[in-house]
Amino acid sequence: MTKEELWQATLAQLQFQISKANFATWFKGTKIASISKDNEVIIEVPNTFAKEWIENKYKDIILKIVHSIEPNIKSIVFIISKEKSKKEEEKVNKINENQLLFSDLKINPISNLSSKYTFENFIVGSFNELAYAACWAVSENPGTIYNPLFIYGGVGLGKTHLLQATGNKILNLWPNKKVKYTQAEEFITAIVENIKNNEIANLKKKLKDIDVLIIDDVQFFAGKDKTQEEFFHIFNYLYQNQKQIILSSDRPPKAIPAIEERLRSRFEGGMICDIGIPDFETRMAILKLKCEQNNINLMQEVLEYIASNIQTNIRELEGALNRLVIYSKINKKEITLEDAKKILENLISSPKKTTDFQTILKTVASFYNIKEEDILKNVRLKEIVKPRQIVMYFLREELKESYPSIGRKFKGKDHTTVMYACKQIEKLLKEDPTLNQELNLIRQRIYSASL
Repeated sequence: MTKEELWQATLAQLQFQISKANFATWFKGTKIASISKDNEVIIEVPNTFAKEWIENKYKDIILKIVHSIEPNIKSIVFIISKEKSKKEEEKVNKINENQLLFSDLKINPISNLSSKYTFENFIVGSFNELAYAACWAVSENPGTIYNPLFIYGGVGLGKTHLLQATGNKILNLWPNKKVKYTQAEEFITAIVENIKNNEIANLKKKLKDIDVLIIDDVQFFAGKDKTQEEFFHIFNYLYQNQKQIILSSDRPPKAIPAIEERLRSRFEGGMICDIGIPDFETRMAILKLKCEQNNINLMQEVLEYIASNIQTNIRELEGALNRLVIYSKINKKEITLEDAKKILENLISSPKKTTDFQTILKTVASFYNIKEEDILKNVRLKEIVKPRQIVMYFLREELKESYPSIGRKFKGKDHTTVMYACKQIEKLLKEDPTLNQELNLIRQRIYSASL
């Protein structure tokens, strides 16, 4: 068996033991460089980051598979491809040292996509692998699988990266396809302006010519009746003509308030994937990848400090890293852990999980797009009752308030009413996974607002 055949046989078994997303991310561009006289397999990987990740996560399983195919093999080692390393070095040398790190690359004026967003520089973990796999599948078969594709998750967790990476890959595979990425707020503005100028028909005609429509943050459609009406017709036309629709939001379709049921049902008619909060290991991987991409050297303890203290927002991870690098360049010194603590003092403050009634009330009202005073009134409308019960539940769970104390905040409601509300939410949490996701999103906003 040749080394090429051995590696292909190994990969064939490996892809059934790890997720499709992780397989595509980490094993593209790998190969067996050689097999030594001592029966040691030397595996070539694209870069230092891939080497470290594969060694830490997959070395044992790879060795087990290789040994099952070739029993004489006793060990494996990983090396970095010399060809790839040389290309990366040339790429880094072209970067202007005065250029700010992590800046946006040129935006394609036709598709509105940024070339910096690719699948290759997207870190896959358990918190986002389903969304990654769905986007990858859509990019290879636009309009025929997972249509529409709806991605949701909190702020700064990589939704925009995934959406744009999907669009970029589609354009790479099918250069003649018309792909359009837009923020929901830009879409709303375009609808309003074209209605005002009596040109809505022209806008709809342009949108109907698109092969792949990508809209970010569709929660902003809430309460925009005319936008929803026009988008409903555009959506139907694109869907019926097998054009791909990709949407993102900070919450699942069921939790978007003030949106027409017919539109909500369209959002729910395809594939829905959520992106959660990355674990420590993934946050470290993201930081190391950013360092490698920008030829940055930071101490391990500094990276661990950042990853330990910034837990819920990938953009903030990059921002912290960017701040340290700029400081290092200006002062021409290596960043120590003490330096990092001082530089990031304003960004990383030991967050205390504290909040109050007004913050909880305001956050829940904002999330469901209703008025704060309506939650406090004795109104029995379905769209008010649920948020009211959630506020009561948070007061009980987060602030540990007594039932009578909570009742007094709601125009003197009886404590038994508050008890029922809290029990009802507890019951629904066991039955409805979507509600659990909603409460997690609300909780994140409550404590973000309290810092």
